[in-house]
Amino acid sequence: MDIGGVRPPEARRLFREGKAQGPTAGWCRGYAQANLAVMPRKDAYDFLLFCVRNPKPCPVLDVTEAGSAEPRRAAPGADIRYDLSQYRVYRKGEFVEEPGDIAAYWGPDMVGFLLGCSFSFEDALLEAKIPMKHIEHGENVAIYNTTIQCEPAGRFSGTMVVSMRPIPGRLVPRAVTVTSRFPGVHGIPVHVGDPEAIGIKDVFKVDWGDPPRMEPGDVPVFWACGVTPQAVALNSKPDLMLTHSPGRMFITDILNESLSVL
Repeated sequence: MDIGGVRPPEARRLFREGKAQGPTAGWCRGYAQANLAVMPRKDAYDFLLFCVRNPKPCPVLDVTEAGSAEPRRAAPGADIRYDLSQYRVYRKGEFVEEPGDIAAYWGPDMVGFLLGCSFSFEDALLEAKIPMKHIEHGENVAIYNTTIQCEPAGRFSGTMVVSMRPIPGRLVPRAVTVTSRFPGVHGIPVHVGDPEAIGIKDVFKVDWGDPPRMEPGDVPVFWACGVTPQAVALNSKPDLMLTHSPGRMFITDILNESLSVL
């Protein structure tokens, strides 16, 4: 299957029916992918405020009405309970399970947030002839927790999660320039170079995703990541938070270029 040429509605159908699995990097070229966070309405305002205060890791693309599983702006007709290949469930700060859908946890007060994902600017990086090794090898991007503190909001607080792509040193300025065009999907990197400066002791020991494939001359480049809400869930211990499984995103109907500021 040419996953890059699949249209978003077809991709969502394949995930819903369990006919496709694995990371969504490289799927539906040209369309924005999104991180997912779902919680009861009583926590939704605090979480929205957290996103407003931390737009780098949590850029909001859409918010559902309470009780509705349809992201009407990002993907009319879709259903966030079923249209991802895998989810995660957190209760009171504890990871519970990784189900194929979240229907069993859904209720009339649930609110879903779709947050911009760095997979969306990978198209632009590839067009700029910047290699994406995790896509080449069919792997997930490397993801780490850091010591970078997010600005707290209400009950939510915690550290920023980042994704890392090894970039040939001569291409780092180009990668920075390209991704700066996409603030709605994390935008410019938050750090370039020494991983220990942001609390990452060993770049080959990931917290989520797959270890990076580093080659001589590569520089680690770190972008804010929408897995941040999962670190926040572990730290803040809300009664219930439902998320995507890292690297297995919701694919929207939004064109990546519509998120470009240039």
